[in-house]
Amino acid sequence: MTKTNDNQIYDLLVIGGGINGCGIAADAAGRDLTVVLCEQYDLANETSSRSSKMIHGGLRYLEYYEFRLVREALGERDVMLKIAPHIVSPLQLIIPHNSLQRPAWLVRLGLFLYDHLGIQFGKKSKLPGSYGLKLNNETNYGKPLKPELKKGFCYYDCKVDDARLVICNAISARDHGAIIMPRTKFIHAKKEEGLWVSTLENQQTKQQWQVKSKALVNAAGPWVDHIAHYTLNIKTKHQVELVQGSHIVIPKFYEGDHAYLLQNNDKRVIFVIPYHDNLTMIGTTDVPFTGDPASVAISADERDYLCNSVNHYFKQTISPDDIVNEWSGVRPLQADDANNASAVSRDYCIEVEDDNGATPILSVFGGKITTYRELAEHALHKLKPYFPQMKSTWTSTTPLPGGDISNASDYALTLSKQYPFLPVKMLNRYAHSYGNLSDLILHNVKSVTEMGDNFGSDLYQKEIEYLVKNEWAHSCDDILWRRSKLGLLTINQQKLSSYLKTI
Repeated sequence: MTKTNDNQIYDLLVIGGGINGCGIAADAAGRDLTVVLCEQYDLANETSSRSSKMIHGGLRYLEYYEFRLVREALGERDVMLKIAPHIVSPLQLIIPHNSLQRPAWLVRLGLFLYDHLGIQFGKKSKLPGSYGLKLNNETNYGKPLKPELKKGFCYYDCKVDDARLVICNAISARDHGAIIMPRTKFIHAKKEEGLWVSTLENQQTKQQWQVKSKALVNAAGPWVDHIAHYTLNIKTKHQVELVQGSHIVIPKFYEGDHAYLLQNNDKRVIFVIPYHDNLTMIGTTDVPFTGDPASVAISADERDYLCNSVNHYFKQTISPDDIVNEWSGVRPLQADDANNASAVSRDYCIEVEDDNGATPILSVFGGKITTYRELAEHALHKLKPYFPQMKSTWTSTTPLPGGDISNASDYALTLSKQYPFLPVKMLNRYAHSYGNLSDLILHNVKSVTEMGDNFGSDLYQKEIEYLVKNEWAHSCDDILWRRSKLGLLTINQQKLSSYLKTI
């Protein structure tokens, strides 16, 4: 494990290896600040790998008059298409109109606003605008739906590999000099001579050591309140409200690459999204959560809720027996006066406290994966008075690691021409997961045998070694569920676990 220098004074110690922590670490390191990031589990271990896998403006947030948030998110959607084309791609969404829910004119007005809020500084979005459509049994859009659904709407957002977005930011931070330490718990910190002296603990060896830094960043997600109030004994003006969001995955049950947005009787919306080659993801729920975020799990009521939502619109009936995978995440939303979990704002707040202009601690409350980069910029703006030497903003125009390509599909064709002896399906996965970082895995490979042992579903030894050496992978779960989604396929996990012990 990478260690810090006992004698060095770092600019920032970032607590939390989710999307906000890694985003702030990358931005800060790229501005020439010295950065250490610690994460008690694996990177993207919790909320940041348990999302709806979307980069989107949040169409339903318009009902709560969150116009600034939607506009910012739509702007970030286009930025992400530009800087991360390997893991972010357009997604067509169909809204079947149910007259018992929002009236058609209201949906159309919402989409009109959505399209126009997406115009940034006079530039239209890269994605097509919305439009109305007829649903019938002759189109892929209408064929899987119940026959009484005659009218619908189409609009566009983006899908993302959420955990890989976190990893890409961590790589970017490291490439700019940051020290990234997963499986390292923040124990406590104290102020000494104008510095923060923090105690960290290796979660495997239980070894403890101290890190000196000029500032702390509390980006602990669901644990942000705990870190501030209990670990550091700091009173904050803001706090988070924990909301459980659950998803289920079932075998694919309709043709096409489009997704659906379903309107429910409780005014919530559910996404039905193609997931990998032959699966469908359904979610999310919004349930108030109390307890340890690390122990969150989907409930039977949530499974039934998601299945019933689909059955209300689709011809094919699904049940919890069809579920092949599921996950729950705890979203740390900025607490407000909303009377239900669905209405809690997805906006964020950044709060800074210091001691007479020194030893600042910056805490992040709320946020969503779509706006992580903008959040990081705002965080660095808040820290600018303490680090006047920091460089200017840079992340909106610089590709994330692996993203210096036009798009993943074209890059997959390039890889297949360069490595015609390797499985096309595997190279397509590489293009959509690693982008041009694939070169680090495939460098000097001249035959399939040079990829080493196959652990199942084209997970070869060369890829595993790359993930351990370059992406902080340590366990089977790190590789199969966060660095890739190969856990959904057939993998010899016993063989993989044994091999990881030898690296």
